[in-house]
Amino acid sequence: MGSNNLIISIGIVALNEEKYINKIMYDIVSQTYDKKKIEILLIDGLSSDKTKDLMLEFKSKYNDFFYKIQVLDNPKKIQAAGWNIAIDNFSGDALTRIDAHASIGKEFVSNVIKLLEEGEDIVGGPRGCIIKPKNQWTKTLLQVENSLFGSSFNLSRRKTNEKKYVKTMFHATYTRKVLKSVGHFNENLLRTEDNEMHYRMRKYGYKFCFSPEIESNQYARMSLGKMLKQKFSNGFWIGKTFKYNFKCLSLFYFAPISFLFALIATIVLAIFGIWLPIAILGGVYLLFGILNTLISAINSKPTIFQILMPIFFFMLHISYGIGTLFGLLSINHFSKKE
Repeated sequence: MGSNNLIISIGIVALNEEKYINKIMYDIVSQTYDKKKIEILLIDGLSSDKTKDLMLEFKSKYNDFFYKIQVLDNPKKIQAAGWNIAIDNFSGDALTRIDAHASIGKEFVSNVIKLLEEGEDIVGGPRGCIIKPKNQWTKTLLQVENSLFGSSFNLSRRKTNEKKYVKTMFHATYTRKVLKSVGHFNENLLRTEDNEMHYRMRKYGYKFCFSPEIESNQYARMSLGKMLKQKFSNGFWIGKTFKYNFKCLSLFYFAPISFLFALIATIVLAIFGIWLPIAILGGVYLLFGILNTLISAINSKPTIFQILMPIFFFMLHISYGIGTLFGLLSINHFSKKE
C-alpha cells in the first residue's frame, strides 16, 4: 500500500472533561498527517459540564478540515460503552483510542500510519505522565507516578529505543480487521476493559507493535487524595476482573495486594513477639522507596517534598492493595462475554 493512503479514525471518549478536551482536540488539529484522511469521533457520556458544547463547537469550526468529525452520545457513560460506540461508527481503515485526559505530539498519527503500512495490525507506543499546574507539590506527585516503584515495570509506560512486541499498550490503534475479528469491549468492566480486550486480541493471534516514535502523555491526578482514590479504583477492578478472566492480567498487578498480605502477616507475627519478618519486609521496602526517590532526584529537578516520596509509595501501594482485596471479595460476578 502506498504512503499516506490510509484513513485513520481517532476516538475520544469523555465524561466531564471540559478542562482537558480542548487540549487533545487541538493536538489532533496539529497533526502533520493529511487532515482529509483523519476522522474524529468525539463521544460524550452525558456530561454535566461544557464537554459536549466544546465538542460541538470544535466540529462546527473544523469539520471541513477533516475527513469527518462525529459527535456521539454515550448513554451508559462508562468507557467500554463509549469505545464500543466508536467501533460501531468509525469509517477509517483503523481506529485509534485516545483518552480525553491525554496529549499527543504532532507526528503521532504519521508514525502510526507508518507502522500500519508496514503491515502491523495493532500499534502504539510509550505513554508517560504529565501534570498541571506545575509546582513543587505536583512535580513530586508526578515523580511518584512516573517512578518504577510507583507505576510498575509496565513497558507501555516506559520509553525504549527500539520497536518491539508487547502484550498490551495505551492509546493503541487497531485495524478494522482486528476489531471485526475480536468484537467489542466488555461493558461489565469499568477500568480493565482494555486488558481483557487485548487478551482476546492476543488469542486471535494479533501482535502489539510497540514503537518509541508513537509517544503520548496522560495527565496525572493533581492531588494525593485523587491519586489514592484512583489507585484504589484501579485495584478494585483488577480484583473484579480476576474473577472474570484472570488470564488477561499480568502478575505485576497483584504486587500491591501481595505486599498488603505480607504486611498483615508480619504484623501478626510481631504481635506474638516474632519481629524479624516485619523488620526484613520493612527494611527491604524502605530501601526500594529510598532508592527510587534518589533516582527521581537524579533524573529530574529535586523538590522539597521528595523526602516524602517513600511515604507516598507506601500509601499508593496500600490503597491499590486494599482496592484489589475489595474487588476480589465483591459479591457480584460478570456474565461472560467473549
